[in-house]
Amino acid sequence: MEHLPQRYRQLFPTLQTHTVLASCSQSALAEPVSRAIKDYHDSLLLMGTNWNEAIEKTESARNEFAKLIGAEPNEIAIVPSVSDVLVTVASSLSGFRKKHVVYTEMDFPAVSHVWQAQSDYTVSVIPVIDGGLHLKQYEKDITDETVLTCVPHVHYRDGFVQDVKAIAEMAKKKGSLLFVDAYQSAGHIPIDVKEWGVDMLAAGTRKYLLGIPGMAFLYVRKELADALKPKSSAWFGRNGFDAAYATGARRFQTGTPAFISVYAAALALSLLNHIGVSRIRDHVKTICSDARQYAAEKGLQLAAQAGRQPGLVAIRDERASETAALLKKKKVICAPWDTLLRLAPHFYNTKDELRHAIDEIAAVFSAR
Repeated sequence: MEHLPQRYRQLFPTLQTHTVLASCSQSALAEPVSRAIKDYHDSLLLMGTNWNEAIEKTESARNEFAKLIGAEPNEIAIVPSVSDVLVTVASSLSGFRKKHVVYTEMDFPAVSHVWQAQSDYTVSVIPVIDGGLHLKQYEKDITDETVLTCVPHVHYRDGFVQDVKAIAEMAKKKGSLLFVDAYQSAGHIPIDVKEWGVDMLAAGTRKYLLGIPGMAFLYVRKELADALKPKSSAWFGRNGFDAAYATGARRFQTGTPAFISVYAAALALSLLNHIGVSRIRDHVKTICSDARQYAAEKGLQLAAQAGRQPGLVAIRDERASETAALLKKKKVICAPWDTLLRLAPHFYNTKDELRHAIDEIAAVFSAR
């Protein structure tokens, strides 16, 4: 699969001078995406207004994300961030009799922040056991009183991938809705919301989706969306200036989107769909497998067992932020988190780049 980076690396100017392995935090910026951002700027600078064009770009981004996850465009809402999504989703469930919510220790901290702030709900937190989450834990903690189960598709710390379809089947048996945080998977792991039986799914644009901050997407299954009435909804979630909710997931929208991020997302998603996420998955999985083996040979300690993190190489380091700062001086960009150095490649990265980063990490460790 090395032909992928050979074919597309020229689209990413940063790769000419840096080794960029931080897609779990911020992917490298593609030159066509940069041009799309400039197009937004220039349209204001030279024409004074670009409302109609921006609305067209918004619909293009919506359509491309729907294609990426196997959804219909009317099942996609354009939102500011995944954190905003969680607040809006919480507000939409107030009419349900059931008031129990389940989430996991693998969820991004924002999930806990939102649900702990909801005084009307009781929560259960599924713990991590032996570095993972197990289906029997979901079976125990999801009850007949659970209104929503929140799960990450991929763990932000070490790349642990969950079987979303199996969890969805279990949640459905208990009468619980399923919300999936796909921020760490969308763009490099194939997603099929219909096949998996997902009720809601959210992802932002700045990581593996090749975009910039300020924009995210929310999928809501069409049969569910029209039954929900989010309290956090405004004119972009209504039928024009009418007070009535828009149909489908659009009712979860609030105000004017960050159009500059929309321009970037429309182009970036088009590029990902053109390449194909299955091809990206295969390439990333191959070079990460090689990197984990190489890191072990160098005596580095990995955060999880081989095979459980196909798209991420997480190396244990008590001084991860310090190491990352030293690597940055050597033009190697990774994503530290707490006591982990995360190497997160994309389709534009090569096996040799990952090995180079591991060599530099080993050199830092040896110098201590």
